[in-house]
Amino acid sequence: MLAVANLNQYYGGSHILRDLSFEIPAGKVTALLGRNGVGKTTLLRTLMGLLPAATGSVKFGDADLTRAAPYRRVRAGIGYVPQGREIFPRLTVGENLEMGLATRPRGARLPERVFELFPVLRQMLGRRGGDLSGGQQQQLAIGRALAMQPKLLILDEPTEGIQPSIIKDIERAIRTLAGTGEMAILLVEQYYDFARSLADHYLVMERGEIVARGAGADMERDGVKRRLAV
Repeated sequence: MLAVANLNQYYGGSHILRDLSFEIPAGKVTALLGRNGVGKTTLLRTLMGLLPAATGSVKFGDADLTRAAPYRRVRAGIGYVPQGREIFPRLTVGENLEMGLATRPRGARLPERVFELFPVLRQMLGRRGGDLSGGQQQQLAIGRALAMQPKLLILDEPTEGIQPSIIKDIERAIRTLAGTGEMAILLVEQYYDFARSLADHYLVMERGEIVARGAGADMERDGVKRRLAV
């Protein structure tokens, strides 16, 4: 589904991403784990074209997206939920969700699955996004990405600053999506237990490099949690 090869990224004289190579298989959840500051968000911004890759390649299916603009990556079928959610606070919940239809044919309607996964969004369609709690805004951000019916869903720290009850709702939603086998999911997380409960495969980043990878079922045996300790 997504194939990254020899990807490098720099900030000034700092080498942030170091020759990264990995694949995200279709219909599976891949968890990318690592402590703060190892380059996870920089990697996602590079995958989405928000930062240009210095060297290396990003391929999605048969398409080479290495130099593609962000909107072309979205049109190709990549949905992105950024760290911090980045909803539109002055737009209503309904208007925020409709922003996810930008790549769909004219007249497309919001998929019912969005409301099946997050019923609270239907109840709050007329409320401004900025009036929602942090957890509800995270559900809104995920729902907006799902509105485009992506082939790959990228989630950057979806549990950050979220109350435990909504973390459980988000976990159930991701598990439901994964169970359909219709999309690949790249889950970037520091919360080990959350990632372990969902991952079919895992990657661990340290200092801009992938230092470990394997099956999600082997995360405990492979000592992944120890790698995340400060």
